[in-house]
Amino acid sequence: MTNCRNLATLAMAAFLMVPVMPAAQAEGGVNVGVLDCHVSGSVGYLIGSDKTMTCVFKRPDGSQENYRGEITRYGLDIGFTRETRMFWGVVAPGNVARGALAGTYAGAGADVAAGLGVGANALFGGGNSQIALQPVSVNGNVGVNVAAGVSKLTLAPGM
Repeated sequence: MTNCRNLATLAMAAFLMVPVMPAAQAEGGVNVGVLDCHVSGSVGYLIGSDKTMTCVFKRPDGSQENYRGEITRYGLDIGFTRETRMFWGVVAPGNVARGALAGTYAGAGADVAAGLGVGANALFGGGNSQIALQPVSVNGNVGVNVAAGVSKLTLAPGM
């Protein structure tokens, strides 16, 4: 019961945030760096999947921060994928403090792989709920997989 409630809450939040975030970005969002993540492979079990990840946030000044995280997909997810790499542009209202990417993000996404495939996930949230992670390079999936639904990403400092 709790999982169904969490899924419904996450889905509602993702679909409500999608139309709002682009408007907020147009009014002053700044690209504050790139999040480069190595995502573990997984097997989709029809209604979702969990993948662990290690990430490096690269700021324009060359400084870097390490993060670890987990991305959970709710919705259709059938098949398997090997380790992939994902890149997101990090957009915020202004400069972000060290560790500011830690927190929970939500959004809608899709992936398709038959041998090599592509996917993208735009996510919104963070510690202060004002950070957008926008795909800048689609991940190169290796495997056989079809996935679409709501994604939840949790980031914490460190590796």
